[in-house]
Amino acid sequence: MVKIYGYKKCSTCMKAKKFLSENNKDVTFIDMVEDRLDKDTISDVIAQSGEDIDSFFNTRGKKFKELELKDKLPAMSDDEKLDVLASDGMLIKRPITVSRDAVVIGFNENTYRETFKL
Repeated sequence: MVKIYGYKKCSTCMKAKKFLSENNKDVTFIDMVEDRLDKDTISDVIAQSGEDIDSFFNTRGKKFKELELKDKLPAMSDDEKLDVLASDGMLIKRPITVSRDAVVIGFNENTYRETFKL
């Protein structure tokens, strides 16, 4: 079972879902914009990934720029960053693909093949 946290109107998220489905992976898609992720879920995914919390921000997004987060993030605690990520799914980089053994941020076919042994 693989979970994809994404946005249903995001073409990259849909490519990731299609790619995994076509490679016989059981996929659950969670729209993190419509069904906002709670702070605990985000925290768990970040912990499982081993990545820095900042890599989960959608730095190219309109909302990120509107909130001027580029300037604010360095002074924020991880707990404050989690609050911001949980406040709006559009602030989270997507897709985030989670399996029992791995977390992948973004979509790259080669990375997916290697990570999910396809």
